[in-house]
Amino acid sequence: MRLADCPVRATIDVIEGKWKPIIVNALKEGTLRFGQLRRHVPEATKKVLTEQLRELEEDRIIGRRPSGQPWESVEYSLTPYGRTLVPVLTLMAKWGERHRKSAHGRREDTSSYASSRQAKLPPPVAASEP
Repeated sequence: MRLADCPVRATIDVIEGKWKPIIVNALKEGTLRFGQLRRHVPEATKKVLTEQLRELEEDRIIGRRPSGQPWESVEYSLTPYGRTLVPVLTLMAKWGERHRKSAHGRREDTSSYASSRQAKLPPPVAASEP
């Protein structure tokens, strides 16, 4: 199967981007203004957040609606089509939680193993001067 024909690739094309899944997750609760979205992703710059919002809008995942006067803020919400993505992200979040717990446990085991190995090694020998 070609990569372009892969249905998983089609999904990734829509949600790829560091902040897109977080944006969709934030909007599943309802309409938010730009400043409110920024509080959900404070690490994102205004530029990157704006770019990812535009891409989600182009993919018909979110809708953008000016709220009144031109100087007032813009409101973002999930479209009916965008709401179909919520169960996918919910499953991904559940899988991520399970993975984080299992991976975290393994990392602790690995680090304690490394520490115990380090404790059994003899101290380093100082280099002798010629």
